Amino acid sequence: MAERSRRTVRDLRRGNRARVLQRLYVDGPLSRQELGPATGLSSGSISNVVAELASEGLLEEAGIVDSDGGRPRTLLRIAPGSGLFVGIDIGETRVRVELFDISLTELARTDRLLAQHGYDVERIVSHVRRGVADVLRDAEADPRLLLGIGIGVPGIIERDASEAAGGPGAVVHGQTIGWSAVPFERMLREAVDIPPEVPFFIDNGAKTLGQAEMWFGGGRGAGTAAVALIGSGVGASVNRGDILDEDLSNAALEWGHTTVQLRGRRCRCGSIGCLEAYAGAEAMRERWQEAGGPLPPDADDETALAALLAAAYPGPGEGPPDPVAVSILDETAECLGAALADLVNLFLPERILLGGWAGLLIGPHLLPDIRRYAREYALRHAVARTTIDLGHLGPDAVTVGAATLPLSDFLARGGTRPARLRLPDATEASERTPASALRGRGRAAAG
Repeated sequence: MAERSRRTVRDLRRGNRARVLQRLYVDGPLSRQELGPATGLSSGSISNVVAELASEGLLEEAGIVDSDGGRPRTLLRIAPGSGLFVGIDIGETRVRVELFDISLTELARTDRLLAQHGYDVERIVSHVRRGVADVLRDAEADPRLLLGIGIGVPGIIERDASEAAGGPGAVVHGQTIGWSAVPFERMLREAVDIPPEVPFFIDNGAKTLGQAEMWFGGGRGAGTAAVALIGSGVGASVNRGDILDEDLSNAALEWGHTTVQLRGRRCRCGSIGCLEAYAGAEAMRERWQEAGGPLPPDADDETALAALLAAAYPGPGEGPPDPVAVSILDETAECLGAALADLVNLFLPERILLGGWAGLLIGPHLLPDIRRYAREYALRHAVARTTIDLGHLGPDAVTVGAATLPLSDFLARGGTRPARLRLPDATEASERTPASALRGRGRAAAG
């Protein structure tokens, strides 16, 4: 009975810490007086939690504001330098590794191209290992401040039930990239030189993109948003709620392998007629080459898509649009519009956002047609309630979203650090704050 009581008190304390940290992260800086009604906690509980978090270096003062006739109030915020996260995007063309502080200000980054070796698992693990070492070194970061590593990958993620007993953890089934039950988390754990207590969080890249847009981008404030990731391949996620919503849910969808054309083109997954076989950058490159587009045979997807767009939308004095390029892009817009109509009819989202490097590249040209086709294929009442726009966070959104995976866990645990990781004292931490942090792009949620 005593043990049960101790667990209850511990859980209540952690829950109170989590409510304070989450509210400060979303709406901070806030005063102690504002935290009370914002969290539903008593003034005594707020004082205790704030004192505890400040003693651990997680909170710091952020200025003073006048109050109506009373004493000035001290504003509090989560100390940006009190922890570090790594976000990693295992993309189609590169592995991108970024180091962030707790406010998700970028401190360092590195890109490693995949063009020559594709999705060879061992090579990608090597890229991650070197990338993590590079960003920690470049930012002169203390590994003891590392709170977690988030990774976005293509494919379906399965978590082995024996993970706690030393099993493989996250296993990746990536049919389009040739990964079959790859024990990715175990491979990373064995290769990456970080303290063994630092957790990995591995999920589908479309889901991490969606979480980033919901927290900081075009999905912020929406009850439900569908976020499409269009790169060499195609994926999507459906996201409900925000960081403070107990019913928050984010689901990755293999949307790129829904059928848009009966007896259509062969997809790289092996099926026929998939959306990815028409709207993915790899498929657009292949269709442009098949139509005689002026591309070298070894052109990569990014080069090919830029050339296709330039042919369809020439600048002043560059001649008329290429009708074949225009036709290919119109078919792409129709397939995307029809597939977005499926998302509208199935999930009734308030917003749809198009992201991914290829989505952001074609969006400024094709978005009006994509919207028009979505209206033609979707139920009228449903689509009238949905906006379709480009994502707001640019090509770094997957890495930012990947970093939110350990950040979300850290906030939900009330700022509890991985076991046996010692936080440097305030003097030591300040001495290690890298100058590059002052040049980073702030992503505090209040912004």
